[in-house]
Amino acid sequence: MRRVVDHKWLAAGVTIVFFMLAVVGMGSVEKQFFPNSDRPELTVEVNLPPGSAFAATDRTVKGIEKTIMAEPEARLVTSYIGQGMPRFILPTNPELPNSAYAQIVVLTQGSAARDALKKKLRSYIAEGAFPEARVRVKQFVFGPPVPFPVLFRVMGPDPDELRRIARETKTIMAENPHLRDVHLDWGERTPSQHLVLDQDRLRLLGLTPQESGLQLQAILNGAATTQMRDGIRSVDVVVRAPGSERHSLENLANVSLTTRDGRAIPLSQLAHFESRMEDPLLKRYNREPYISVQGDVADGVQPPDVTAQILPKLEKIKAALPAGYRIETGGAVEESKKADTALGKLFPPMMLLMLIFIMLQVRSFATMFMVFATAPLGLVGAVPTMLICHQPFGFNAILGLIGLAGIIMRNTLILVDQIRHDKEAGLGDYDAIVESTVRRARPVVLTAVAAMLAFIPLTLSSFWGSMAYVLIGGVGVGTVLTLLFLPALYAIWFKVKHTEAATEEGERTCSAE
Repeated sequence: MRRVVDHKWLAAGVTIVFFMLAVVGMGSVEKQFFPNSDRPELTVEVNLPPGSAFAATDRTVKGIEKTIMAEPEARLVTSYIGQGMPRFILPTNPELPNSAYAQIVVLTQGSAARDALKKKLRSYIAEGAFPEARVRVKQFVFGPPVPFPVLFRVMGPDPDELRRIARETKTIMAENPHLRDVHLDWGERTPSQHLVLDQDRLRLLGLTPQESGLQLQAILNGAATTQMRDGIRSVDVVVRAPGSERHSLENLANVSLTTRDGRAIPLSQLAHFESRMEDPLLKRYNREPYISVQGDVADGVQPPDVTAQILPKLEKIKAALPAGYRIETGGAVEESKKADTALGKLFPPMMLLMLIFIMLQVRSFATMFMVFATAPLGLVGAVPTMLICHQPFGFNAILGLIGLAGIIMRNTLILVDQIRHDKEAGLGDYDAIVESTVRRARPVVLTAVAAMLAFIPLTLSSFWGSMAYVLIGGVGVGTVLTLLFLPALYAIWFKVKHTEAATEEGERTCSAE
């Protein structure tokens, strides 16, 4: 302690250098929003081409079910065709009804079986199994629901221009080796049949387009002609053409329209079909058309890191965007920013309350700021721990850093309060710093070790693991740095100098004790 106080500028400088290295090292730590859940279920999403019939989706799902049930890891398989699964866990979004969509929930025997089955199914898909659909295998994630971990929204008014920009974005994303199944959420354009009425013939027969449309609607969809009682309810009686006439385009041409004078005219004489390519789905974000270019990340890679790799390559596309078009970053990065923004709003009042409570304890502005200056020292231990243990820095790790700052400031308050008591007891400033630090070192270190040991069981948790590693490394290294940095900082702040008289008096006090 005497050497630290004697060389206070060197001790403070070394501590600051360590802190700056830790700040720089944060750039090498993997970024993460929330970790994967430890639940034993897997979900398999099945997306057929838009407009596919329910029966086609059902056939594909049955084939996937048969493949899954043949694996020993699968215990129970439940399929939801034309819709998503019930929201039995919060980190899921309900899916809109869609005949071309299905979701399969697979219950496995545990986390090891879940990971093994996930690897097998992804291998089958990569080898070309189920080519009629886009099949996606994933597990649940802690935190807010994120449909795809890496996502970019291309926004603008014209769908054709949106598709062009989205395809360029997709090309850049597909070049990244850490991304899988990069695609556009709109899907490809699909053919549709349009009935075009011959206006001249309609006029000659005395029919209007509105009358023709109403007749076709009644034939195809039905028209309510009357009502009947069913217990306490009134039920509409709907009249429409037989299914054989409504479900086939060939038979639809033979449907007859009735003129005002009662003549039946075949539809083929009044209209013809045109085949057009159309977007099966149009999406809006904040009432503005957009296309999402999205994909999954490979195992062991964090979505924010992959997004950071892609963003510089998109700058060329962004610079050439026409007026009114833009590319926004979504996925895990967007959700993480929302969470950070919510926390950022709480930081100013939180820091103000911390300063108020520290001020009430020390009753000195100089001591208050000195105590507050030691709060970030835990980062010096947290960053190397995350790098060595390959732990990502996510939302839970942020909470760990906040708690770590409080632990270190508590140790600092203990030391500062002991220095004040020793000075009131008659010790000089120099010896009060040294003696107080030596006297309080043992309880501070023992408390830190007890806290580090208490956090070890949490390292096995998939949810709290990153926070536990931050606290273990931060408390250990932060406590040691506090015992070395605070005496030097105190001596610098209050301009404490080493005098021979003070040293002899301090030695006599120690001998007497």
